Amino acid sequence: MTASIFFVGVSLILFAYWFRYTCLLILTSQPARDFAKDVAEANRLTFREVQESLAGPLSTMELDALRRKLDRDYALITCLLRHGAEFKVAGSAIEDRMLMVHYGLMRCWYGLARRLSVARGRQALEEMAQIVNHFAGAMGERSAAAA
Repeated sequence: MTASIFFVGVSLILFAYWFRYTCLLILTSQPARDFAKDVAEANRLTFREVQESLAGPLSTMELDALRRKLDRDYALITCLLRHGAEFKVAGSAIEDRMLMVHYGLMRCWYGLARRLSVARGRQALEEMAQIVNHFAGAMGERSAAAA
């Protein structure tokens, strides 16, 4: 019984490590052309401004305002990706789902981390902004491919 609990625990830890590592690999991959800027301008997304704001000194209230902006951008970009026929590409669904789950986990982590320190909250927001940036780039790449 104890051995089973141990192996389940170790398996869960290894799965969490694999999941986070895979998501970070997806986020660090660089496309040949960055479409995210064009998509951000066309849809009035503010994640680029959030990324720039995160470089300066911020209070917890300012971090919360930046999180709300990221949540708005995330909701808009995922809605466009889900409902736009030209944005559905075979093979990308698993990566997209993983990053959607990762965004939700980072959102929860932000809620806890900002209470611990502003720096940890900032790191969570930076990763959330990277996810939105990735989706915006994917959307631009898919629309360019469809055209």
